[in-house]
Amino acid sequence: MTMMSSDTLPLRAKAEDAMRRSWFPVARSVDLTSPHQATLLGERLSVYRTASGRPVVHQRRCPHRGGDLSAGVVHGEDIACPYHGWRFSADGRCTTVPSLADQSKIPPKCHIKTYPAVERYGHVWTVLGEPICELYDLEEWRELDLEWLAAEPLHQTTGVAVAIENFRDVAHFPFVHQVSMGTTPEVVEPLQVRREGLDVWMDRPLPAVAGDWASQGDAVMRYHCVAPGLASITFNSPTLGRRVVAGFPSPVAYDEVRIFWGVAAEPGFRGDSLEKSLALEEAVYLEDLPIAAGLEPREIPWDGEYQEFSAPADLFTLNYRRSFRELMSRVDRVSVAANGEPR
Repeated sequence: MTMMSSDTLPLRAKAEDAMRRSWFPVARSVDLTSPHQATLLGERLSVYRTASGRPVVHQRRCPHRGGDLSAGVVHGEDIACPYHGWRFSADGRCTTVPSLADQSKIPPKCHIKTYPAVERYGHVWTVLGEPICELYDLEEWRELDLEWLAAEPLHQTTGVAVAIENFRDVAHFPFVHQVSMGTTPEVVEPLQVRREGLDVWMDRPLPAVAGDWASQGDAVMRYHCVAPGLASITFNSPTLGRRVVAGFPSPVAYDEVRIFWGVAAEPGFRGDSLEKSLALEEAVYLEDLPIAAGLEPREIPWDGEYQEFSAPADLFTLNYRRSFRELMSRVDRVSVAANGEPR
């Protein structure tokens, strides 16, 4: 059978492959007082915290008779299936079969698939395949000792890339966010955008608008996106300090996301509380959702199946698309290095 080279694969397939090898959040840290379920690109997952505080991400299905491990009970460092009590360790080994008199008779091959689990920015992150890049670690946040408040996740019927573009698009404000942002100019000033690899940055002054969203004084907004799935604004005010809003859309499927997001502030921030900041930013998100629900297609038409036109106001999002294509090319390069030839 002739193998299809990576050059002839549809870009959609490359995008899916890149996302399977990228980090996404699957739960808020604050929710892990009990096991939670998640779905990432169709993979059904169980997320929980062990007694020692370690976050764990497993496949959701128990290999005994298909019980839902996200409905299980944590016992120390193990999780027990709610159906027959079979227990599994954090590395996926079956450690206990209650119905067995002799625990040495546990089926030696009985295990569940386990994925990496890392806590950052108030969430638990995982990756389904061999990671193509490291988990996000934004340089502008490293020295801030940010305090994070993770919001309730939101459901959106778009893919990751369309969700990121929506977050960081600056031309839709006058038409979608009249309530949360008030009156904003329809004409967008020339944008100063910089891209390096997977990262895209843009600095803009906080607009002087009528809505509460921009009521915290003069500030410079640093927009920062990283392919495939981080979009943030860091507000730097000379009088109040620095605060952050960030979104991390996590793909339930290729064209459907669960938007994990949150707000943060550096110690001593003199503006609104995190709770008020979250409420203001949530109002913006909720205005976007009904518009996003009607977008066609639901994900970027990487293979050109839809005609699109762009304007100078799209400079930031166009650079995000370039960063996503860079991510796809990294998957290609790793595949060639591993196999000696394109897939």
